[in-house]
Amino acid sequence: MFKEPRLSGGRLLWLEQRPAERGRTTLMLRRPGSALAEEVTAGDWNLRSRVHEYGGGAVAVGADTLVWVHDGDRCLWRQALAAGGGGAMGAPRRLLEPGERGFADGLIDAGRARWIGVMEAGGRDWLVAVPLAGGEPQPLHEPADFCGYAVLSPDGRRLAWVEWQQPHMPWERSQLWLAELSATGHLLNPRPVAGSGAGDPRGISVFQPLWISSSTLVVASDASGWWNLQRFDAAAGQWQALLPLEAEFAMPQWVYGMATTAWDGQQLWAAACRQGRWQLGRVSLDPTVLGTAAAWQPLEQPFDDLAGLSAEAGRLVAIASDPIRPQGLLEIDLASGDWTHTPVAPSPIAAEAISCPEPLWFPGHGDQPTHAWYYPPTGGPHPAPLLVKGHSGPTGMARRGLNPAIQYWTSRGWGVVDVNYGGSTGFGRAYRERLDGQWGVVDVADCAAAARALVAAGRADPDRIAIEGGSAGGFTALAALCFTDVFRAGASRYGVTDPSALAGESHRFEARYLDGLIGPWPQAQAIYAARSPLAHAARIQCPVIFFQGLDDRVVPPEQTEQMAAALERNGVAVEVHRFAGEGHGFRSSAVQIAVLECTEAFFRRHFHL
Repeated sequence: MFKEPRLSGGRLLWLEQRPAERGRTTLMLRRPGSALAEEVTAGDWNLRSRVHEYGGGAVAVGADTLVWVHDGDRCLWRQALAAGGGGAMGAPRRLLEPGERGFADGLIDAGRARWIGVMEAGGRDWLVAVPLAGGEPQPLHEPADFCGYAVLSPDGRRLAWVEWQQPHMPWERSQLWLAELSATGHLLNPRPVAGSGAGDPRGISVFQPLWISSSTLVVASDASGWWNLQRFDAAAGQWQALLPLEAEFAMPQWVYGMATTAWDGQQLWAAACRQGRWQLGRVSLDPTVLGTAAAWQPLEQPFDDLAGLSAEAGRLVAIASDPIRPQGLLEIDLASGDWTHTPVAPSPIAAEAISCPEPLWFPGHGDQPTHAWYYPPTGGPHPAPLLVKGHSGPTGMARRGLNPAIQYWTSRGWGVVDVNYGGSTGFGRAYRERLDGQWGVVDVADCAAAARALVAAGRADPDRIAIEGGSAGGFTALAALCFTDVFRAGASRYGVTDPSALAGESHRFEARYLDGLIGPWPQAQAIYAARSPLAHAARIQCPVIFFQGLDDRVVPPEQTEQMAAALERNGVAVEVHRFAGEGHGFRSSAVQIAVLECTEAFFRRHFHL
């Protein structure tokens, strides 16, 4: 898996997570004009941040310096870069001593020879600076709760960043902050300039501030109901909409290091999501079209699942895939439009054998139009058995990029429907807010409605419908087995089984997430009980298979153990697979393959296929 590509000084750098190496993440580099990729952090280095548990933003890149977070000691390490776009030089050097703290989402402040980023310590975030010569972190700013996504203006005189406060998640309410920097590097007059805070009745979220000059900042804001791009003149304190579209120029901020806009020094480029598909384009800054739909100029290229944009001097790179090509690095010459795509690995599936997703719109909860991607089987019985997938998050989305796990099912005669239930991103704020207070209701109803729509169309066997999901998707799957009569088997990967227990023991980032999804705890205790699969385990009468990492700190293993035991007491056929060394989300390829094969064998056995 590729992550966080970056163009800097003609170099292309990216992170590469390797399931075959138990999920180790390493830094790769390609020099200007070279097709050869070099591994900067070979050996035992594992570049991973665990700030907020989900991490991201493990590497900061400067003109002559790299700083990364090593998972082995959770510390910052520095590596020199050769001049002229060369590779790494000398041995890495640790910048500070290990301690009870984590670091992430940094940038290189070259003029002051320091790293600026997030430190999580003592149950809170800090915006800190760490000298590149080494030394203890120097606090710059103490937010009320959370912060990140800091960007330094090209002249080094201004710093912008994002903050959010409990009980809200960053995609619900967040603020763009701005401060000037003194000659000594201290923040002067830090203040919010956009978005909404915890006490603001408006729900506004901001995403990825980006400097396009020393005084001009671009940020995505959903004040209009869609994450659209706005421009801020920091000197004059004035805002201007760049283009109004029913499209999303952002995604939920689960991890650091996300980017959907990029500035190449002359032009602004962006990825926009419409109807579940991503598109690349140029945002014109021409005053004659500014603030109109004409400011969006699509860039011709075939990929429609995009993330991780970076641009420099007429070049753009992104992580890209589509229904027939796996994830890879998309590189575009912006003058000619020529592009290359380097996949993380060759596709294991011939193009003619791939089941391509079809958009499926159906009446979901409350008869509201709801979206899913349907993958027809490439053979087998008709009507086919159906696997319904609920994505994780639940603030996430079902995407179109080639997913070998889905193709595993379709090649074995299964249809697969990947549901963008109410609450999913990519369809505007109102679609996302359908899940407010309704987790375990709207998502469950939408997954059941997708299955019923396919049965009604003659595309699914009503007696052979299974549902599966991981994390929040596991909760949706188990709740659907409890509270609907559609499904005949289920699979849960590190799924939430009892939201009331999660409300009392969840990690800091998600400690108040359920306030918005279900209700404030403990005042809404009765609602939690009414939605709990564990509390209603007696209603599940069909086989269920569970998969759990024993190092999971997001959804503790006890959730799976209690649910499986309750079903076994009721005489339900249950399998439980436990994985030592795995946390929330399986990183080892051997574990990923085992989960897929065990799930399919379990369903096949109980469906008599």
